[in-house]
Amino acid sequence: MGNEAGTTTGGKYVEPGGEFTRDQRYIATRITADGRDGYPVEPGRYRLVVSRACPWANRMIIVRRLLGLEEALPMAVAGPTHDARSWTFDLDPDGRDPVLGIERLADAFFARFPGYERGITVPAIVDVPTGQVVTNDYAQMTLDLSTEWTAYHREGAAQLYPEALRAEIDEVNAVVFADVNNGVYRCGFAGSQEAYEKAYRRLFDRLDWLSDRLANQRYLVGDTITEADVRLFTTLVRFDPVYHGHFKCNRQKLSEMPVLWAYARDLFATPGFGDTIDFDHIKRHYYEVHRDINPTGVVPLGPDLVNWLSPHGREALGGRPFGDGTPPPPPPPGEQVPPEHTPIG
Repeated sequence: MGNEAGTTTGGKYVEPGGEFTRDQRYIATRITADGRDGYPVEPGRYRLVVSRACPWANRMIIVRRLLGLEEALPMAVAGPTHDARSWTFDLDPDGRDPVLGIERLADAFFARFPGYERGITVPAIVDVPTGQVVTNDYAQMTLDLSTEWTAYHREGAAQLYPEALRAEIDEVNAVVFADVNNGVYRCGFAGSQEAYEKAYRRLFDRLDWLSDRLANQRYLVGDTITEADVRLFTTLVRFDPVYHGHFKCNRQKLSEMPVLWAYARDLFATPGFGDTIDFDHIKRHYYEVHRDINPTGVVPLGPDLVNWLSPHGREALGGRPFGDGTPPPPPPPGEQVPPEHTPIG
C-alpha cells in the first residue's frame, strides 16, 4: 500500500515464516500554524500527493474534503500501481505531475534526503518551491489538517478532532490501527500458518468489538463523524473487494456483518466519503502489485458494487453527521472519481 511502497511490482511483501511488521519510520516534520519545523501553513505552497488505492492516503483525501481545504492544499493523484522506484504520475499527461514536474514521488524524497532508504509512501506533502518532500507521517497529517490549518477550513467544516473527545478518539484509533487497519495486512502478508491464524483471530475479534460498539450508536466517538470514523471507513470500504479474498480475511464478508455493513454504507452515502472511493484503483493496486500473493496479476471483476447504495437505516440511531456544520460541496472539477469506478456514477 502507500506504506509498503518501495518494493517492486512482482516483489516480496510476505515475511517468510513469520509475522508482517510495518515499518513505522516516517518523516516526522510537521506543517504547523506557527511554522516551528520550518514549514508554516501557507495556502497553495504545498502539494498533497495521494493514490486513491491507498487507505492511508484515502484518509487525507476525505479529511481534506470534509474540511474544505481543496484550494489551500492542492492534490496530485498518482496511479494505482507502483514499481521498485515508487509511485508514478502516470495518470497525468506525459507522465509528469503538472505542478511538481516530476515523474515519480521518489524524486521529491531524494530532493530533500539524497540516498533516502525508507519507503517512498503516500500520502506525502511536498513543498512546491523547493520540490522537496515535507512529510509522509500519515497518522499525524490528518490530525494537523484539523488542528493547524483551521484558518483555511471552509465555513461549516466539521470538528473531526474536537478537544473534548481527543483522548477517546486516540484510544479508539490505537486499537483500530493495530487490529484492523494494519490487521488486514498482518493476515495478508503472514509468512506462516501460525502468524496468519493469530492475525485473523485478532482482526475478527476487533471487528466483533466494533460491531458491538456501533450497534446502538451511529458513530465511533460521540454523536458526530470524527477522525476515528474516517480511519475505520477506509479499511471497511476495501474489505470485500480486496481483503476478504486477497488477504484471506474470510470469516465473513463485510456485507455479512450487519452492523458494520450498515455503518460503512451510512458513511459511503455521506458527502466526502463515498465520492472519494475509486474501486478500480483499489483492486488494481492490490492484485497487480502484490505478485507474491497473486502471481498472475489477474484483477477480479467483482464484487458487485450496487449494494453500497442500498438503504442503511442508521439514521434511526440519531447522531448529527457534521455536528453544527454542513456537508462539503461536491468534489471540485478534476477531482471526481470516474463514474465507471464507483456505484455512485
